[in-house]
Amino acid sequence: MSTLLIIGGTGFFGKSILDVFQRGGLARWGIERVIAMSRHATRLRDEAPWLVAERVELLCADIAQVDALPAADFVIHAAASTDARKYKEQPAQERRNIEAGIDNYCRLAGRYHASSKIVYASSGAVYGTQPADLEGVPEDFISDDQERIPEEKREYVYGKRAAEDAVRQLGAQGLSISIARCFAFVGPWLPRDQHFAIGNFLNDGLHGRPVTVKASKQVYRSYMHADDLVEWLMTIAAHAGPECPCYNVGSEQAVLMGELAHVVAKQFDVPVSVAAITDADIDRYVPSTRKAARELGLHPTRDLQTAVAESILSVRQAEVNKLKAGR
Repeated sequence: MSTLLIIGGTGFFGKSILDVFQRGGLARWGIERVIAMSRHATRLRDEAPWLVAERVELLCADIAQVDALPAADFVIHAAASTDARKYKEQPAQERRNIEAGIDNYCRLAGRYHASSKIVYASSGAVYGTQPADLEGVPEDFISDDQERIPEEKREYVYGKRAAEDAVRQLGAQGLSISIARCFAFVGPWLPRDQHFAIGNFLNDGLHGRPVTVKASKQVYRSYMHADDLVEWLMTIAAHAGPECPCYNVGSEQAVLMGELAHVVAKQFDVPVSVAAITDADIDRYVPSTRKAARELGLHPTRDLQTAVAESILSVRQAEVNKLKAGR
């Protein structure tokens, strides 16, 4: 029997992992017990009680402050706020939160997870601003235009880079560590009231509103389904080692925001409102995943249309589950 510890266990990543676990999707790694750790972990019993069934333990703890950690065969460290509003309002504090969480984990890992397989969920943001003519950014990309990073994103970028440097030191100490640079995703647990474009589009559709695109420039994104995200994270964790391998996680299927709006709107049969393109800049955030394919045999199993359709079905099923649970 193997145990998985999810640090940041009740956010989008955590809920997505628990969802897959409840459907038997972690059996190939021998996972029979999951510990979901976050500052307010027990709230999950009210938000999605069907995710907290037998063999799931909720642990209320702040990774930046704890002095002990539960033993686990696999560890996914995914604790960091992704709320863009917080980074805009208090960027320095949010950067400190990222660094405090990973620094304290690194302080404890040698004692509690010396034999664990560990993956740190980093971000594709560490590459800085992706050149408009680079279709997919590879793991060895080095940006030379750091001043072009939007001010509201800089502290997040610098915090994630510092966190990666810290976890590499765990590898230097002999621990089995890996880094997953995560891009953009879609799934039933993606927040629909934050800065995630596809989350906002889904929210529009679910409420019968026109799917609205406000961007006045060409914005390219790609979206991996949450189930594929979980498979990739677990595979990357299983291949962790002292050399600290690093892999991009996401889809290479780039889509313009206007096109994405039409994909989502079609699912709900609602109209689309797309702003005119008046800005010559191109905003591209799309990974190259050739390394993960070549070394780990990983490939997304769903195209964009399928990922969106399945996410909508899952959202609606979650609503049914809430009614059944009396919440």
